[in-house]
Amino acid sequence: MKKILFLTVLLMSTTFLEAQNPFFKTPKTPHGTFPFNELKNEHFLPAFKEGIRQHNLEIEKIAGNKQPPTFENTVVAMERSGSLLNRVTSVFFALNGAETNDDMQQIARELSPQLTDHSNAVMLNKKLFERVKVVYDKRQTLNLSVEDSMLLEKTYEGFASNGATLSAEKKEQFKALSKALNTATLTFGQNVLKETNSYSLFIRDKELLAGLPDDFLEMSAAKAEKINRKGYLLDLRATSFVPVMTYADNRDLRREIWTAYNTQCLSESAYNNTELIREITQLRLQIARLFGYENYAAYVLRRRMAENTQNVYALLNNLLTAYRPVALQELDEIQQYVDNNGGYFKVQAWDYVYYSEKLKNDVYDINDEMLKPYFELSNVKKGVFGLANKLYGLNFTKNSKIPVYHPEVEAYDVTDRDGKYLAVLYTDFHPREGKRSGAWMTEYQGQSRDAKGNDRRPHVTIVMNFTRPTGTKPALLTFNEVETFLHEFGHAIHGMVANGVYESLSGTNVYRDFVELPSQLMENWATQKDFLDDFAVHYQTGEKIPAELVKKLVDVANFNAGYACLRQLGFALQDMAFHTITSPVEGDIIAFENRAVATTALLPAVPGTGRSTTFSHIFSGGYAAGYYSYKWAEVLDADAFALFETNGIFDRATADSFLNNVLRKGGSEHPMTLYKHFRGHTPTIDALLKRNGIGVKK
Repeated sequence: MKKILFLTVLLMSTTFLEAQNPFFKTPKTPHGTFPFNELKNEHFLPAFKEGIRQHNLEIEKIAGNKQPPTFENTVVAMERSGSLLNRVTSVFFALNGAETNDDMQQIARELSPQLTDHSNAVMLNKKLFERVKVVYDKRQTLNLSVEDSMLLEKTYEGFASNGATLSAEKKEQFKALSKALNTATLTFGQNVLKETNSYSLFIRDKELLAGLPDDFLEMSAAKAEKINRKGYLLDLRATSFVPVMTYADNRDLRREIWTAYNTQCLSESAYNNTELIREITQLRLQIARLFGYENYAAYVLRRRMAENTQNVYALLNNLLTAYRPVALQELDEIQQYVDNNGGYFKVQAWDYVYYSEKLKNDVYDINDEMLKPYFELSNVKKGVFGLANKLYGLNFTKNSKIPVYHPEVEAYDVTDRDGKYLAVLYTDFHPREGKRSGAWMTEYQGQSRDAKGNDRRPHVTIVMNFTRPTGTKPALLTFNEVETFLHEFGHAIHGMVANGVYESLSGTNVYRDFVELPSQLMENWATQKDFLDDFAVHYQTGEKIPAELVKKLVDVANFNAGYACLRQLGFALQDMAFHTITSPVEGDIIAFENRAVATTALLPAVPGTGRSTTFSHIFSGGYAAGYYSYKWAEVLDADAFALFETNGIFDRATADSFLNNVLRKGGSEHPMTLYKHFRGHTPTIDALLKRNGIGVKK
């Protein structure tokens, strides 16, 4: 009797806990948005467990179907399976970047091998792959639409890339390698966040911070107050690091902060990533070898616009040839400026940005402190939203009834020209301890259509680390932050206007070296007077940004273009070096890095410092053998914007063409096909060189 009573109580308790789990309920929220107000950390693991269980049952049903394999009962059925697991995964990993904590990071470590095991179980399911292969082998006779054909190709390739065509022995090797790789990349990213959060520099004497703007001093003083100290607290987040490098007159302070930033996660650190780099690159090489590829880059690039390492290096080397002489000339000008202004030293890494800013201000009489009063965050938001309206007819209405995951986050209903609901947009602008550095866009729900044609609209979020408001000033953005806003908003538009059938092909689910086109294209409007006049007003006087200041902004747009390009090329070459290895990385990691970027180096190397150990893009962020895509997309966006310049920067027909041929299509067709539908030709670097004032390559 007692045993029965105990089981009854246990069952009731379990049922009660499940009933409280927001993942197990149909949300009673606007547009079915996730009820973040009900979410607790303890909800994640049970939801993941149930999501995996449900997905396994769905996969078993598809694989065990007695009917002959068809596109619908196999490929489409797979695409639409795992809805609960997909939802939990989307919510968890989005929050783990934007609002993490120790418990979530522990959950992530626990989940990583489980999710890898589950993915492998699906992708290495022999019966399931046999059904997919039957459909794939007769694809020419199925009369599929372009999007259906892309889904079939992507599904088959997904199996092949995850070991379905391997021998039984190699399948087991793949399982072990992929599990170890996922754990290593997760740990790498967590180490970077912990290292960044662990550093602070307290300064009592205000004179040591000479040159830094008042709003920065106010922000730093507020940070110090939070730890009950009177003074100024600096850290390594972008909102602190960038101002120090740009404005601090104290050279020793710049060197100290720069050194701290560039020694993160090295061998002396408690969060050492050097051995993880060896492990990650070796695991990736072993995976590539399992599939018969010489290196990991070759394995990755077969599913990219670039197609192979030769094309990537051709792009990088062409840009290096064009931009290195410009960068060297820029360095000479800065060194001369230092010499002419009492400097008795060779320009070092912690000097370049500072003196570059000084030179720019002297030549063009413009700097961020002059611009920031015109870029108050709420006004910039209106401007960016307004640009989306002018180009694509999008409207944004704040909806306070939509639950958010942090009080600073805002949610918006997004509608089209006709007032039809399109998406939900979340905005999250300021740095917090639980938020990783940088800026990004992701989704809590992707766009798709069900079997009845019902359109499931996306829930998109953009996350930034912009300068916070202070006690006396609102959030005033630097020009770089305005560009970042436009960049991430370009990604958001790509997601919000998606108009596909299958979620795995909609929105930003495109080739990695195509995904940056919509985002980088948006940055072009940042220097357009007609755009700035719509929103850039002084936060105190309401005065529009002066025409002469806009002209200076345009004139200065290419200042240090050579240096900026070589910096990005250095990252891309570093990425390619780590992923074109054919044997394990041996010796010193930083020495390996220095060799990789030697052709792009302008300043003296500083012993004991490096960038690899915090290079999250390639070691934990999905850009492995893909960092070149930023420059690839820059070539595309310069070529694309040239059409807007010809037809008018707000030209409806041009915008509609980009909307219909690129943005709405997602990954439903090959990206070069989509691009040529919009532009009418394949891109070259000519438009980029022209935009940067370098001239057209003959």
